[in-house]
Amino acid sequence: MDSLASGRFTITADAADRALARTLLARAQGTDTFPGLPRPRDAVLIQIAPDLRRFREYSGAGAPEWGSAIAIPAEHRIVMQGTAAGSDAGDPTAALRHELAHLALHESLDDLPPRWFDEGYASWSAREWERDDALAASVGLVLHGVPPLDSLDAGFSGGAVRAGMAYALSFRAVADLAALDSARGLSLFFARWRASGNMDRAMREAFGITEASFEAQWRARTMRRFGLLALMANLAAIAALVALLLTPLWFARRQRERARLEAMRAAEAAAERAARASAIALLLDAAGHEPKRTEREGPSG
Repeated sequence: MDSLASGRFTITADAADRALARTLLARAQGTDTFPGLPRPRDAVLIQIAPDLRRFREYSGAGAPEWGSAIAIPAEHRIVMQGTAAGSDAGDPTAALRHELAHLALHESLDDLPPRWFDEGYASWSAREWERDDALAASVGLVLHGVPPLDSLDAGFSGGAVRAGMAYALSFRAVADLAALDSARGLSLFFARWRASGNMDRAMREAFGITEASFEAQWRARTMRRFGLLALMANLAAIAALVALLLTPLWFARRQRERARLEAMRAAEAAAERAARASAIALLLDAAGHEPKRTEREGPSG
């Protein structure tokens, strides 16, 4: 296991992941600031696991089955999959940025942020705008609307699909919160939160809005923005499914109609042949019974 170090970062990796380790180290060192937070100072260990077994071994029992990277704030440590990871692991530089944001947030605010904010902030810091795509195609959004923020935490351990929705909603909540102050973003909010230890008070002081009011506005805005898109996407999916189910029936009906038409044509042809044969037979029969004239026969009288 090789070890590379620069600044506050140390990366360990097998020889097969040495090039990836150098790339990640340079990216971490070159983008070591996070929106609204003081520049982090804690030393960070980044472990690149050569395979899934080692990833599970390094990350421990808390890692989800579908995860490709995990931050462990209490140990100032990040575990990532290496080049042997599948395509579903995503961009490793984006994954590292996401996990480093977790560590930076915890270094500044410790355990104050709830899980939804922690994950939403990490996604927002990593500029994971594709999270909105999950909202634009969500069946749950159409059927149940936008859930309360405090219900999102359970979604992160509810399987890949449910977690994906929790990430997307959390990302949207943090992005909307940061947009409340176009000049300072989250910096004043974080300072007030760190000083008071209370999220609602920090929102009042930084944005002039209560936590409950922000949540109500966020839910309404998210539903307006993505509800119709989700409905249209799901209607399109339903239409495609119906078409997929009906296509074999349509082909079967066409085949039955074609067979019936062929049978009708065959019957008509047979009837026509029979009629023609009957007409010829009648003509021949008539010709065979016609009386013959002789030379002796002449006009009477």
